[in-house]
Amino acid sequence: MEEQKRNPAQGLSESEQVQVRRQKLADLQAAGNDPFTLTKFPQDAYSADLKEEFKDLPNETDSGKQVALAGRMMSKRVMGKASFAHLRDDKGDIQLYVRRDELGEEAYAAFKKLDVGDIIGVKGEVFRTKTGELSVRATELTLLAKSLRPLPEKFHGLTDTEMRYRQRYVDLIANPEVKDTFVKRSQILKEIRAYLDEKGFLEVDTPILTPFEIGASARPFYTHHNSLNMDMVLRIETELYLKRLLVGGFEKVFELNRNFRNEGISIRHNPEFTMCEFYWAYATFYDLMDLTEELFSTIATEVCGSPIITYQGTELDLTPGKWQRLTFHESLEKIGGHSPEFYNDFDKVLAYVRERGEKILKTDKLGKLQAKLFDLDVEPKLVAPTFIYHYPTEISPLARRNKDNPDITDRFELFIMGREYGNAFSELNDPIDQRMRFEQQVREKAAGDDEACAMDEDYLRALEYGMPPAAGEGIGIDRLVMLLTDSPSIREVIFFPLLKQES
Repeated sequence: MEEQKRNPAQGLSESEQVQVRRQKLADLQAAGNDPFTLTKFPQDAYSADLKEEFKDLPNETDSGKQVALAGRMMSKRVMGKASFAHLRDDKGDIQLYVRRDELGEEAYAAFKKLDVGDIIGVKGEVFRTKTGELSVRATELTLLAKSLRPLPEKFHGLTDTEMRYRQRYVDLIANPEVKDTFVKRSQILKEIRAYLDEKGFLEVDTPILTPFEIGASARPFYTHHNSLNMDMVLRIETELYLKRLLVGGFEKVFELNRNFRNEGISIRHNPEFTMCEFYWAYATFYDLMDLTEELFSTIATEVCGSPIITYQGTELDLTPGKWQRLTFHESLEKIGGHSPEFYNDFDKVLAYVRERGEKILKTDKLGKLQAKLFDLDVEPKLVAPTFIYHYPTEISPLARRNKDNPDITDRFELFIMGREYGNAFSELNDPIDQRMRFEQQVREKAAGDDEACAMDEDYLRALEYGMPPAAGEGIGIDRLVMLLTDSPSIREVIFFPLLKQES
């Protein structure tokens, strides 16, 4: 049975209010005034623009400007022959002053029957009241869409977290700061595009449906193409397609993409997420470190006003040159507190990570165990922006080996506030070495590693034509938005995060 939520202001349950609103709609339709038949309103102004234009308008003064506004009515206060309301449009709120003598008897009676939440159009003159509030004196008022459900109570809002995520449309209405977060998300994407475009990168699109697990170490979503009678995979990354373009002669490419990984859901993870991946021919992973510092600083300055930001109470300096750089093994020592004698001893590391509850596979070698050690004792402590580089080759199947030490790769990961924000490396362009790495991944997958990638014969064929030395990087956009909007959960920065179905 539907829960009966009481509205203290009206003394009616939610379901009772819905019935009242439905009856109002039926009455309007019966009278030939169905709001849902209207398709257009001549909107020519927005609240924030008017407040800026008339910021110096004195109290109790008419502006002489006639405007047409449209938006949602967020409040209504009826006071006999004159009433007040607040309209919320795309840029904010503005007060409406509604007088019976100005609007007319019939129209004023219709206004009094409107409900908070209704979408309305208003024409009238801009003026400032004696109390100093910029307002619009309504001369015409049109109901454009009837709200059949009451909004959350004015002073309580929509606070239930799951309901906020599930009914984001209500969340956006009830909590204006939520809209600000998503406006900033759009700005961040705009700034990324502008920065990479200025650096000469070309934006491209690559397939979402792939024939098998391609590239990253992750568990995919599987589907089936009926016409081709072919099993397919939702992409887990775009790397191998973008590097095919390097083979084809493009030197700087990027893609703002959607990736899909059939893994856990948390405040840091959503199965569907946004990445920015870019590839740069004739550059190294060191070049990408410098670019990343500049990119993050530029975006923070444009979106937040400064490269120095605060995230959940911690001040972070994103200014280029202020970032830390440590090798993978240095971090095990300096951050994790483990000696080389310990982290290079397979049996000791195995016993340690197993005792800490980590899953171990028979195929796991020392490099993979060291990665688990890093996850446990290093990653959570990396608060300031930090590049960790020279990862073990064993856990970097697509990265170029270091020329002085083939057991490590020219790869880095970026960490801020104990979270990974980016993964980059000098690309492996040796087709023979790449084949051997793929073969090892296939063996690991057969041994039970669900995240091991498959053999991509077409990619190997592309490498055999010759790929220039290059560097590439993937940056998690959702986490970047979290950082720059001070959001504690990834669900706060995704319009419609994945949730269990309603029961």
